[in-house]
Amino acid sequence: MPVLNRIADFAEEMKGWRQHLHQYPELAFDCHQTAAFIVERLKEIGVDEIHPGIAKTGIVAIINGQDGDGPTIGLRADMDALPITELTGAAYASRHPGKMHACGHDGHVAMLLGAAKYLVETRRFKGRVALLFQPAEEDGGGGEVMVQEGVMDRFAIKEVYGIHNAPGVPFGQWQTNPGPLMASVDTAFVYLTGRGGHGATPHECIDPVVAVVAMVQAVQTIIPRNVYALDEAVISVTQIHTGTASNIIPEEAMFCATIRCFKPDVRAMLKKRIYEIVEGHAMAFNVKARIDYEWGYPATINHPDQAAFAVEIANEVTGRVEANSPKEMGSEDFSYMLEARPGAYLFLGTGPGAGLHHAAFDFNDDAAPLGASFFARLVERALPL
Repeated sequence: MPVLNRIADFAEEMKGWRQHLHQYPELAFDCHQTAAFIVERLKEIGVDEIHPGIAKTGIVAIINGQDGDGPTIGLRADMDALPITELTGAAYASRHPGKMHACGHDGHVAMLLGAAKYLVETRRFKGRVALLFQPAEEDGGGGEVMVQEGVMDRFAIKEVYGIHNAPGVPFGQWQTNPGPLMASVDTAFVYLTGRGGHGATPHECIDPVVAVVAMVQAVQTIIPRNVYALDEAVISVTQIHTGTASNIIPEEAMFCATIRCFKPDVRAMLKKRIYEIVEGHAMAFNVKARIDYEWGYPATINHPDQAAFAVEIANEVTGRVEANSPKEMGSEDFSYMLEARPGAYLFLGTGPGAGLHHAAFDFNDDAAPLGASFFARLVERALPL
């Protein structure tokens, strides 16, 4: 079964919603204008309940089926943007300087609103649907906050599903797998303090520059020498900052690294090894070291039964599904929802175009009816009358 006919009928309306949202991007939890727009559309659509102000600007909307005696399926769309200056040149380009929807969350919202409109009109299901409009996926972990604020229990959500657009993947092709799909992400900030002085008299100084160089080189040995070759993991040192002039040995230096993997025991080991290397090198180079280690999003791990069901639905919508797609080292805070409830996350190919988080990225509006049809058909199949 391709795109549902009724959803195809209001594809242009979905395009209008998306392009409006694209003009007014907001960051992290500060999605006030975005949330207000979504609430207005939900009122027009006629959902049964609207619960704003969750995780500051998040929204949960409820649609009741024809038969209320049944479970609740959660459908999630993230709605925040990125701190990027847009370069698309589109007529509907961002009107908020330095901010843009460079990850397609505007399209995700349009998909979920489209599914909502169809489900309210038809109500060919029992139980309830909970529409989860989530802020702060890019920064802040809005998914975790929504879970912490009790949305799963408050709305009795049994299962939860989400979609992310995938530029560069053939249009209409779905990608997912029945287990780990995206990596956990942690960040280590390492600060070193020595004793500064003249570059001509290093013997009178305690040089943090040589210490930071040695630490970075040693940290990069963790993956090849401490991680089993089949346990995917990445450590990338992404910043080194120190010094102000060519003839001054600085007092301080710092570096930071992003740490990504899929298994909790590997995740804990990576942290342990970073601490051991930094502390050992600090002693060897006679510098003081401080580590700020930030635990980030856990790995996004699909539940096998729900992933298999999602693959069936995706096949009905486009007939093209890569059901055992490779893991990705990117991260996603839908992981917190999958820790709280069974469910699945899928990527939907949107065809050629600039990649995610690129200043020239623009969501392909033709994909919105596919995502909306997936959500709608999933509900009808999961909650049959």
